[in-house]
Amino acid sequence: MNIRIADIVPESFVDGAGVRFAIFLQGCKRHCRGCHNPQTHDLNGGTIMDTADIINQFKKDSIVRGITLTGGEPFLQIEAATELACAAKKFGLNVWCYTGFTFENLPRQAEQLLKFVDVLVDGEYRESERDLSLLFRGSKNQRIIDLRATRRTSRLTLW
Repeated sequence: MNIRIADIVPESFVDGAGVRFAIFLQGCKRHCRGCHNPQTHDLNGGTIMDTADIINQFKKDSIVRGITLTGGEPFLQIEAATELACAAKKFGLNVWCYTGFTFENLPRQAEQLLKFVDVLVDGEYRESERDLSLLFRGSKNQRIIDLRATRRTSRLTLW
């Protein structure tokens, strides 16, 4: 399956807990003022890759503990992002996903991806709420949601 990618960082230490294989998906309609990754906004930019090639890259790296789907907006490419997340779980990796949507306002079809996501960082970046002291996010409105605990308790649980 094809996916439009802005970049891949094979061993990231800033896109979630532990050493992560960070996949920056191309395309975002939000255009948040002060966005850290404005080069990912163009829906037709980036590089088209086969998800199998990306999976082969992360499954070979023995120090990677998880993958991070970020962007851009992963929920604009749900099917391909789901394929990556599902494969990561098969290899024993955890999955983090960043989105400009809030958990409560995700697209209806988001569940197919969310069932493979362990941690969701939600909310659009707000330059007026920028805080460099925050862990794994850029503005105070963004949340780090422990989806495993949320599924277990049926209550939104922060990480």
